[in-house]
Amino acid sequence: MGSSLAKKIIKKHLVSGKMSPGEEIAIKIDQTLTQDATGTMAYLQFESLGIPKVRTKVSVSYVDHNMLQTGFENADDHRYLQSVAAKYGIYFSRPGNGICHQVHRERFGEPGLTLLGSDSHTPTNGGLGMLAIGAGGLDIALAMAGEPFYMTMPKIVGVHLKGKLKNWVTGKDVILEMLRRLTVKGGIGKIIEYYGEGVLALSIHDRFTISNMGAELGATTSIFPSDELTKKYLIAQGRGKVWKKLSPDPKPDYDEHIEIDLDKLEPLIAQPHSPDNVVKVSEIEGIPVAQVCIGSCTNSSYHDLAIAAEMLKGKHVHPNVSMTLTPGSKQVFEMIAKDGILETIIAAGARVLESACGPCIGMGLAPASGSVSVRSFNRNFEGRSGTADAKVYLASPEVCTACAITGVITDPRNLNIKGIRIKEPKKYIINDNMIIPPPKKVDNITVLRGPNIKPLPAFEPMPDTIQAKVLLKVGDNITTDHIMPAGAKILPLRSNIPAISEYVFSRIDSEFPKKAKEAGHCIVVGGDNYGQGSSREHAALAPKYLGLQAVIVKSFARIHLANLINFGILPLTFSNPSDYDLINQGDELEIKDVRKIISENGVLKARIVRSNSYIELNYTLTPRQKEIVLSGGALNYVKLNRK
Repeated sequence: MGSSLAKKIIKKHLVSGKMSPGEEIAIKIDQTLTQDATGTMAYLQFESLGIPKVRTKVSVSYVDHNMLQTGFENADDHRYLQSVAAKYGIYFSRPGNGICHQVHRERFGEPGLTLLGSDSHTPTNGGLGMLAIGAGGLDIALAMAGEPFYMTMPKIVGVHLKGKLKNWVTGKDVILEMLRRLTVKGGIGKIIEYYGEGVLALSIHDRFTISNMGAELGATTSIFPSDELTKKYLIAQGRGKVWKKLSPDPKPDYDEHIEIDLDKLEPLIAQPHSPDNVVKVSEIEGIPVAQVCIGSCTNSSYHDLAIAAEMLKGKHVHPNVSMTLTPGSKQVFEMIAKDGILETIIAAGARVLESACGPCIGMGLAPASGSVSVRSFNRNFEGRSGTADAKVYLASPEVCTACAITGVITDPRNLNIKGIRIKEPKKYIINDNMIIPPPKKVDNITVLRGPNIKPLPAFEPMPDTIQAKVLLKVGDNITTDHIMPAGAKILPLRSNIPAISEYVFSRIDSEFPKKAKEAGHCIVVGGDNYGQGSSREHAALAPKYLGLQAVIVKSFARIHLANLINFGILPLTFSNPSDYDLINQGDELEIKDVRKIISENGVLKARIVRSNSYIELNYTLTPRQKEIVLSGGALNYVKLNRK
């Protein structure tokens, strides 16, 4: 059997470990990216390591999340990010230059390299043939310091694409089909690798969309081969020299196989409130729509906006619909202005937003109460839009535009419009004046910190005995939005842990922060796929600040599990999942000899004080992870081991 493409890249970058599924491996990281909602904390952590300059080939700091500047906080963070980038050898993408994943694939992505990003949609660059992985900010800080990235060796799932997409069917429908089949937890512990003759029939933008939303499967990453289509894209970006042909061997050794016949797909849509709640658009046509948004890191390319403009030519947005479009980068913005696409969009009555994440992360454009919003985004978790009772659907730009024209959910095949094909530009506008490269001399650079940027909290090592109340018991598929909400009110506090901790679990229990402070220490109990969604380490860091010592669940999402370990919170799973029913919210739990049992790989048991009964708990930790948790977190561990 031959090797998969993912395994080839991992093998080339392997620092330690065996490439067997379930084994811990460490890989060298070539590139890193951060965005401003996660970046400030990541760079504060990097500074604490005392490294004079980043040790990666390329590190880029993007500003794309916190763009609403209703106070000084976001502007202060952006000033800090620019100064720290100059000080430590990092490229800085200024506000307005675009969404990190769109810009990175345009200006920095390179086939065959590893990319670690403090955003869960970093796998977007898998569309170029990169091994691109999302992680918490602390993992990025360590990678910039030259440390390898540790992960459990994933299974490699080969997705054989055959056939060719029909008119009005897109890459968005391919990934929605994957979500329909596998669900939001079907990719946990896996890399999704696309191959086969059907890959050749996809546009480069389809590949980016599919790779991007692999994050919604819970996958470690997704990857496509680097072929002639990749080459044409990189040449059009003026970066043809970085191209290299990359593909799996004949008959690769995939751990699992999936086959998708592109000919049989039709327009799909994800219903509220999960990306895997997928049905055919034709099955739910006619539902009134109040808002349509095209954009996000998933669908804001020149290709996506050009499609929408072609559909809108000679038409108007329905009077009951508010429609917005977001160019994913300054490059895209310049291109649509130059080619007349922007004029068509404006003439049709759509609103054009700045090149940023915007409504995808609840930063503006909250829908009307109880209304339907159809978006080309990647997540539709309840309340994420900024409106608690809004009904958010996810679909392709084609379906979104059809809904905007008719005012109801509409299958674009039913419009009196011929199939539209957008040709890939032979040359993109190349103007990097919004990317500031690091200077050669840094002696006179001062890192600028505003009053909202607070020092990193210091955490104590794990105690011998954990005795604490279960302050919260939750069900399955709890997202990082549930744990640490985003939005215009809370995101500006990302660099101020004491302030942002006031919102931990606020969407579930507004009194949780107060209860946690009164208790001193606490435990949270949950169901399956706990912590799905964003890479935001604040969903671990802020609860840790409030005294969270352990989380006991049926199963964890990958990135959140890593973040819990990084901040010294003990991640535990039920040995017997039915024991979940034995614990009530408010119960006091006692776990004795924690340090000794974990160090000696013994059996960990929790006593439910109310019933004086015991339940057995699992801790799936490598020897390195044990030391991190017992040390009180990765920063403590690294500092101890560097002395």
